[in-house]
Amino acid sequence: MEKQKNQQLELLDIKKIFYNKSPKLARWIPGFIYKYLKKIAHENLLNELIRDFGHLEGFEFSKALIKRFNISIKIIGKENLPKEGRYLFVSNHPLGGFDGHILMYLVGQRYGDYKFLVNDILMQLKNMHGVFIPINKHGRQGIELAKQLDDAYQSDIQILTFPAGLVSRRIKGHIIDLEWQKSFINKARQYKRDIIPIHMGGRNSDFFYNLANLRKKIGIKANIEMLYLIDETIKHQNETITVKFGKPISWETFDSSKRPKEWAQWVKGKAYELNKD
Repeated sequence: MEKQKNQQLELLDIKKIFYNKSPKLARWIPGFIYKYLKKIAHENLLNELIRDFGHLEGFEFSKALIKRFNISIKIIGKENLPKEGRYLFVSNHPLGGFDGHILMYLVGQRYGDYKFLVNDILMQLKNMHGVFIPINKHGRQGIELAKQLDDAYQSDIQILTFPAGLVSRRIKGHIIDLEWQKSFINKARQYKRDIIPIHMGGRNSDFFYNLANLRKKIGIKANIEMLYLIDETIKHQNETITVKFGKPISWETFDSSKRPKEWAQWVKGKAYELNKD
């Protein structure tokens, strides 16, 4: 049965993706550029993973990837996790790959069902549709997706998110998230969900951070460093990632003494304080 499912999966083809997204641009891209993009995207390895694990969904897929890349997880603050309840888990976003799978694995292992709010581009992972809720960063949510989001928040399942929306960058010598978006504060209040702050350890390469800063310095708006995120992810093979859970923060904390944007940065500070303990 698994073999049959694997045969139905569409393998990754970088060139085909470009032709589907922008045929005019794709025709002008030289062959050596496609060759380079295939290399940094690890097209062959990704297709190997699709063949091996593409039949797995959600929690099981994350579990398989963590095992395949021999990622060890060190948990601190496990005693801060309530045995039951409905929570909004918020974390820094240092890696751009395994941090998400680790978060899904740990929350899924302890609480069962969850939904992860993700960039809509990740909906290309069809086997994760059951746990992903796409968030359009550049426009309003459609009616169907807005209902999906509302249903998830009203339910008893856990909600996971990276409030920064982007992978951490190096700012003034420190690896840190960009500004955390305020939406999770609004949702916590609206749906009366306590927040559990998380600090995820790890970092990407100097190349990644240097490229991001250079790109910004010379005025390029497109996040070209994101092209290297898969390459960065592969480098974390055989690493130990430390995950620190903080105590739940009551949704009632977020009163009118601060604006939602200010509360978001306050929670961000709480997450990073976990790394100082």
